[in-house]
Amino acid sequence: MSDSKTNQQDNGNGYVKTTPENVKEAHEGLFHATMNLPAAAAHCGMTLKQMKLTFWEYLKYHDQNFEVPENSSSLSWGEESCPD
Repeated sequence: MSDSKTNQQDNGNGYVKTTPENVKEAHEGLFHATMNLPAAAAHCGMTLKQMKLTFWEYLKYHDQNFEVPENSSSLSWGEESCPD
């Protein structure tokens, strides 16, 4: 079996069927950082490349659900946030 198909196996019992519900769960898991990319791809029976492409489309059409406060300060590279 090729390496590109290893993410599509469901514990050796067969293949996971890709359904819109599985893809939605995987995208939401990636968006809210409750799944990593390999787990999300395996969850809905996709390869990593397929998951990356569909998640990129998901991000294009879904708004962010957080706000960055205006008074947040940015740190330059290598600067500590709480110096001793």
